[in-house]
Amino acid sequence: MNKSITAELVATKILVIRGKRVTLDSDLAGLYGVTTFNLNKAVKRNIERFPEDFMIQLTKEEFNNLIFHSGISSWGGRRHLPCVFTEQGVAMLSSVLRSKQAIQVNIQIMRAFTYFRRMLLTNEDLRRKIEQMEKKYDKQFVIVFQAIKQLLEPPKPKDRRIVGLSR
Repeated sequence: MNKSITAELVATKILVIRGKRVTLDSDLAGLYGVTTFNLNKAVKRNIERFPEDFMIQLTKEEFNNLIFHSGISSWGGRRHLPCVFTEQGVAMLSSVLRSKQAIQVNIQIMRAFTYFRRMLLTNEDLRRKIEQMEKKYDKQFVIVFQAIKQLLEPPKPKDRRIVGLSR
């Protein structure tokens, strides 16, 4: 496994969409060291393992909102709308992608999701600490602090019209 793949790095790839904490197929492919095409091909060959609470295909509106809010480039080669995977979907990927790197990356991803669950337990304390840190550090960390605050928010109830990235 690439030693630079840590739970902290994985945590930066977790988004909130439709009130669920998810990770983009392209981000997962990068972590696993495979192409997005090959990751999605493996999923399609095993689609029965990925019900809607494990994997969601984004709508055009959700994808456009994601591009707008996160600064993901809209330039380039996506022919299909991206899929996002919940924690359970990421766990299921370990049975579909069987390389040693995939196993190690899955371990880090599971640790990142566990880390977020623990963070939610101390949500208010963390929010205060982050606000204190924000006052100390300059503008280059604004995006990082915004992402952390977003991830500290409990998931919204399921509402198909709201992407859930902006608060």
